[in-house]
Amino acid sequence: QVQLVESGGGLVQAGGSLRLSCTASRRTFSNNGMGWFRRAPGKEREFVSGISYNSERTYYADSVKGRFAISRDNSKSTVWIQMNSLKPEDTAVYYCAAARKPYPSTDASDYNYWGQGTQVTVSS
Repeated sequence: QVQLVESGGGLVQAGGSLRLSCTASRRTFSNNGMGWFRRAPGKEREFVSGISYNSERTYYADSVKGRFAISRDNSKSTVWIQMNSLKPEDTAVYYCAAARKPYPSTDASDYNYWGQGTQVTVSS
């Protein structure tokens, strides 16, 4: 069974940084866009960032633009998201997902593989 496994979450103070990783097993997603989503308590899942299959294009939600950076290494079947200047409102479970197409989407229904999520908690 194909798996996406996230890691790197944790507790950090406001202004701090975390780097989340997402590694795929049992298949490669080198031809697929990849995305990061998050779900905060009491809120709906929202798009955070996405990267095209060849890393040429990256996309960010306005709320994280300038603070987060997405990257990937297809040879390692891994996607990362570097999160800097973290704020309490960034607290959420973060999920990586593989898109059906080479370019990511902000719509969760365009993704057909999901990780189990990793908790990020930012204290004030």
